[in-house]
Amino acid sequence: MPTPTKGPRLGGSPAHQRLILANLAQSLFEHGKITTTEAKARRLRPYAEQLITKAKTDTVANRRLVVKVIRDKSVLHTLFTEIGPAMATRPGGYTRITKIGPRKGDNAPMAVIEIVEAKEFGAQSEPKAKKKAAAEPAPTEDVVEETPADEAPVEETAAPDEVAADETPAEAEVEATEEEPVGDAADEAASDDKA
Repeated sequence: MPTPTKGPRLGGSPAHQRLILANLAQSLFEHGKITTTEAKARRLRPYAEQLITKAKTDTVANRRLVVKVIRDKSVLHTLFTEIGPAMATRPGGYTRITKIGPRKGDNAPMAVIEIVEAKEFGAQSEPKAKKKAAAEPAPTEDVVEETPADEAPVEETAAPDEVAADETPAEAEVEATEEEPVGDAADEAASDDKA
């Protein structure tokens, strides 16, 4: 059994409320935005968004479900050919409600409900998967770079010991530190060539 709406129904009876919401949804899809009371706009929003969600996939079953609500064929065509495909990548939130102040005659709070602009949204799981895939190879490359870097100083340490007889130990250390970055750069260039 569906949960009844809180508070008084729009129009008094359940059948009248369904007709009011159907007519508001039809006007919204036809004009793109409508001005109505805040209560009607709040009740219309989930109703219209469900219809747009059904219009995202153009199947016979979805058309039959929507045609129960939207009786005008031109509005139905617009919903399935323009609005639905435009929102295909959007995960929800197809409408926007903006409060515009009270109505002049009875001071009822008024609002504008409109269909938002279609923006491109990527699939929610794809960016996370790409970030994880990009993050995983980076540590393996660091490990590959460290291994040749460890071997290179071992080979270079033998050369400064032979030079140490001719020069002071301080000069030999300066030359050894100057040669290490060259070895790392050569190892990085070699790993880049392999990749």
